[in-house]
Amino acid sequence: MYKVVVVEDETVVRRGIILTIDWKALDCVIAGEAANGEEGAQIIERIEPDIVITDVKMPRMDGVEMIGKLRAAKCRTRFVILTAYSDFKYAQSALRLGVSDYLLKPLKDGDLEHAVSHIIEEMEERSGAREEEQESIVLRFHLDKKTKNKYVEQAIAFIGEHYRENITISTVAEYLEISEGYLSRVFKKETNYTFTSYLTYYRMQVAMKLLKDCRIKIYEAAEQAGYSDTAYFSAQFKKIVGISPSEYQDRSRQ
Repeated sequence: MYKVVVVEDETVVRRGIILTIDWKALDCVIAGEAANGEEGAQIIERIEPDIVITDVKMPRMDGVEMIGKLRAAKCRTRFVILTAYSDFKYAQSALRLGVSDYLLKPLKDGDLEHAVSHIIEEMEERSGAREEEQESIVLRFHLDKKTKNKYVEQAIAFIGEHYRENITISTVAEYLEISEGYLSRVFKKETNYTFTSYLTYYRMQVAMKLLKDCRIKIYEAAEQAGYSDTAYFSAQFKKIVGISPSEYQDRSRQ
């Protein structure tokens, strides 16, 4: 679910936003609330929410100052600002800080829900595009360049047969009866990958295919891809694919 923080100095308005909207139906959960920009900035930095609903005019630190401070700290949260008509010109300065939407007070029924839904759609589209790009890189990596070197061909074939085992470039070099240094150089030259990188991508390719089956457990995919340590596998998977194995499997189900 997407985490939402509400920053609004008027208690009635803030509680109204939190309590009257069906956040669960929007696939959201209220993760925090604040009565001013200073408090809001602290909560947002700690919680790292996906979406923030914030007023513009607030005591101690206004909404624009809060957003500016967070953007300077590389915060990528999506913001929806609430503003009275008389404050609109002031609120426009927030748009230059990458605010996703602004709504005029008093809010009309459905305004906030529509704004949040639109933001979620954009985030999911971008996330899906990134996932497809990463998946494409992993699934196609070994097809990028054909090799004419017989030792590299044999090394790749060896990986395909033994990737579940604890193999290294030394293992393969010994099997091929050539030096490790030579195999390392020619493998990188012919494939554009180091032996270790190639093996890792190959294993991730196997894991991604396995995880598309919702019946496969994460630890089972890890073992079948050649990882005895599930935690290490999960860290490597997220580093390369961009999301965790469980997230990847959940999205595959959808």
